[in-house]
Amino acid sequence: MTKRIIDHPILGKLDDTDIISFTFNNKEYRGLKNESLAAALLANGVRTLRSHEESGAPRGIYCNIGHCFECRVTVDGQQGVRACLTPIKENMVVTSNEKLLTTVRDWRPENE
Repeated sequence: MTKRIIDHPILGKLDDTDIISFTFNNKEYRGLKNESLAAALLANGVRTLRSHEESGAPRGIYCNIGHCFECRVTVDGQQGVRACLTPIKENMVVTSNEKLLTTVRDWRPENE
């Protein structure tokens, strides 16, 4: 857990005692309870969360505030979950191996 800011000058000290386990692409990681999945992965040195649907280029954290969709992964079987908005939970299973729907081209309102 050395890649984590524990004492932030504005946000204060982070409680780093409540550690939980989760898996990402079949590898076990540890994070702080209720921190975002993106933050937990970054703290564990994971920079690539998925591959671009068309080019195959690596994708990771871009905006980290929920505006873009670069950090989409599959969480406990649910596709397209944004890692930056999702708190980790004990034994959460996260994968990024499958092709995800693109938010612009593949999603269509049901009325169209």
